[in-house]
Amino acid sequence: MLFPQIRLESTFAQTELSVRKPVQEIEQPMAEMTIEQPKAELTIDRTPSRLSIDQTKAREDMDLKSVGRRIEEAAQQGYQDWLEGLARVAQDGDELMRIEHGGGAIARQAKRNSEGPQDQFNIGWIPSHFSVKINYDPGKVEIRFKENRPNIQVQANKPIHDYTPGSTEVNLAKYQSLKIDFENLRHVGTGGYEQTI
Repeated sequence: MLFPQIRLESTFAQTELSVRKPVQEIEQPMAEMTIEQPKAELTIDRTPSRLSIDQTKAREDMDLKSVGRRIEEAAQQGYQDWLEGLARVAQDGDELMRIEHGGGAIARQAKRNSEGPQDQFNIGWIPSHFSVKINYDPGKVEIRFKENRPNIQVQANKPIHDYTPGSTEVNLAKYQSLKIDFENLRHVGTGGYEQTI
C-alpha cells in the first residue's frame, strides 16, 4: 500500500562577510628646543695694598740727615746758642756790676769760661728703638657677580595621526531554498475522477 508523502528539502541561506581592518598611523615629530646661556657678569674692584716705611728718624740717629734737616737743626742750634750766649753775657755783666760787693766775680767767670760743659754718656741704641715707622693698609677687593638665567624655548609638535576606519560588507553567498515533493498523492473527485498529484 502506498502512503501519500510530502517531502520537504530546505537549505539555509549563507552570508558572506568581507572585513577590511582599520589602519592607524601615528607619527610624533620631535619637539624643537633652543637653549641660550648668557655669560655670567663678574666685576672685581681692587684697591691695592700700601706699605709705607719711614726711616727718617733712624737715619738721623746714624747722622745720615738730609740737607734740609741739617739746615733746620743748624738754624735752631744757632738761635739756641745765641740765646744762651746773650744770657751768659747778661749774667757776667750783672756779676761785674756788683764787683764792689766782693766775692771774686772775675775768677768765677774765668773758671767758667775756661772749662767746657761736662760730657755725659749713657747706654744708647743707634738707631733708637722704634725709630722706623711702618704703616700698612691691606687694601680691599670687592667682587660682584650677576648670574644670567638660561633662555629656554620649547615648541612642542603635535602628533600626526592618520586613521582609516575599517569596514565590513555583508553579502548573501547562497540564498535559502525550499524544495517540496509529493509522492503517492491523489486527488479523488466526484464522479469517479482521480488525479495523481
